[in-house]
Amino acid sequence: MDKYGLIGYPLGHSFSVNYFNQKFADEGINAKYINFEIPTVDQIIEVVSANPELKGLNVTIPYKERVIEFLDQLSPEARAIGAVNVIRVTHEGGKIRMKGFNSDVIGFTQSIEPMLENYHKKALVLGTGGASKAICYGLKNLGLETVCVSRYERPKTICYKDITPEVVKEYNVIVNCTPLGMFPKTAQCPQLPYEALDEKNILYDLVYNPDVTLFMKKGAERGAQVKNGLEMLLLQAFVSWEMWNGES
Repeated sequence: MDKYGLIGYPLGHSFSVNYFNQKFADEGINAKYINFEIPTVDQIIEVVSANPELKGLNVTIPYKERVIEFLDQLSPEARAIGAVNVIRVTHEGGKIRMKGFNSDVIGFTQSIEPMLENYHKKALVLGTGGASKAICYGLKNLGLETVCVSRYERPKTICYKDITPEVVKEYNVIVNCTPLGMFPKTAQCPQLPYEALDEKNILYDLVYNPDVTLFMKKGAERGAQVKNGLEMLLLQAFVSWEMWNGES
């Protein structure tokens, strides 16, 4: 039986294990999807060595960037983004080889593109981790200028305290790539001047549990378009399967 799985820490909120095992059951695929909750990223070597039937992995927080040093090859997109969330595992001449891909960017761009109008030119990307790198890459491919927002002073970013009402008018697409608002801490949301939002704003939250985060609720109250990350997750899961089993 082929194996696929997810590495990250923690994995209590994982969507992928249920999605893929249901897919395998529905389509009669002789495979199993397993959560590999590893406290340190270097344990990926143990996971792959101990599971010779393993054909592919998904990667979630906090390892999307750090896992790269353990891989043999990267797709052009993963190299340009600097983050990996899909790994194809192959066995060549007794050696294990791992190639990294990024399906986040495809899932996100396909999900947000129908929402964009000609006045959506600039975007705030909340967070600076591996997911935010994929989101920035995707938005730039869609023709938007992006700036990342950090809790700390760092190069080429702005801090939350610098986001004025004027900023959210100009950067009218706002994507939350942080875990703020994720179950069970649903009373949290990014610090923004929500009162300045209007119908020209898009608030896209990568969080999908709960269905409507406080970030989304506050945006919708001001007339903004809002969307959670479930469709992106479904799209990128579909793309993951292609990356594990395709020709490229």
